[in-house]
Amino acid sequence: MDMPYLFAPDPAESAPLADRLRPQRLEDVVGQEHLTGPEGAIGRMVAAGRLSSMILWGPPGTGKTTIARLLADAVGLRFEAISAVFSGVADLRKVFASARDHAAAGQRTLLFVDEIHRFNRAQQDGFLPYVEDGTVTLVGATTENPSFELNAALLSRAQVLILHRLDAKALCTLLERAEGIEGRTLPLTPEARDALVASADGDGRFLLNQAETLFSVQLDQPLDPAGLSALLHRRVAVYDKDREGHYNLISALHKSIRGSDPQAALYYLARMLTAGEEPLYVLRRLTRAAVEDVGLADPQALVQCIAAKDSYDFLGSPEGELAIVQACLYLATAPKSNRLYMAQKAAWRSAKETGSLMPPMNIVNAPTRLMKQLGYGKGYAYDHDTDEGFSGDDYWPEGMAPQAYYEPTDRGFEKRVAERLAYWEELRRGKNA
Repeated sequence: MDMPYLFAPDPAESAPLADRLRPQRLEDVVGQEHLTGPEGAIGRMVAAGRLSSMILWGPPGTGKTTIARLLADAVGLRFEAISAVFSGVADLRKVFASARDHAAAGQRTLLFVDEIHRFNRAQQDGFLPYVEDGTVTLVGATTENPSFELNAALLSRAQVLILHRLDAKALCTLLERAEGIEGRTLPLTPEARDALVASADGDGRFLLNQAETLFSVQLDQPLDPAGLSALLHRRVAVYDKDREGHYNLISALHKSIRGSDPQAALYYLARMLTAGEEPLYVLRRLTRAAVEDVGLADPQALVQCIAAKDSYDFLGSPEGELAIVQACLYLATAPKSNRLYMAQKAAWRSAKETGSLMPPMNIVNAPTRLMKQLGYGKGYAYDHDTDEGFSGDDYWPEGMAPQAYYEPTDRGFEKRVAERLAYWEELRRGKNA
């Protein structure tokens, strides 16, 4: 397999495989053709010979650093790279001063800032004058959602370009290139090769590091999936509990439950728990789903969630996680209604608008003689004294018409609730006729 143009002209043999395989042209970057291709944002900018500042947002190992370096080469800019993890204000001042000196000599600078979200708000503001006057073309790289992590002022001056996780085709291309530069194939069965690709979880750098390990060992025969698993450490799922991935997964779990898809709900539950999410956090979110999306269509949904919480407290992990699974599947397979949730929002809104209205005198408390003399509680109809156990009295403040916040569906237990409400309404009309 002869593809010399793909690699550095004279790579050091001791360099990691991922560095030796770093592309030398934008068109050789795999998996990001939606950006680097002729119709992509980067492809169009390179064709025009002009770059705007940009934020490259994507998972680890998808080519952000490589693209930034190749962009500088493609349009003839000086390349300067810093990492927000290791750099501070003093480092930024040196970079900007150097960029100004080079600009005065006619050489513009592409400043690549890795992990740009690590800079605080004040440091991010420090980029603005240099980006605005063209001292630097900023290319920031981040694995976090820029909307949450970057200043609005900085975002308004840069395009946000999204890099995709590398799919199986792109990862297989990387393995083929690795085999080309090594001059031999990986010691894997076809099934193990597929397992290796799947284990990378879209991260090209991780895949190449695993491939490098495989090239370094002496094997009598190709490894099958079990042998591969025994040799290589399992990749830990990318999951930051206080970052966007956390909220994406809990959103997916909640919406899968709402959409009555127990299989998908169980998958996202597994994703969270196997990645180390706090089980009690998951239980809190399941309980919220029970009251928001099931409600009185199945009142047992809330009971199941609280029972799952008690079971987890009693059993601990991993045994107690089975109770969480039961609660999740119960919610996903339960009849759905958000009428309770909608009723709460409507009632809260109404209370804010009419919060000073006095309840009718017949239903207010009269703990003192004076209050009784003033008419507090006078004329109250005790419902249990009626034949139907229902007085049909008016409980709304004077000047406020009766409201209908809660309107049950005809699904699950709510169908019986709706019948009960209709029965009471019929009695109310008869008593007030």
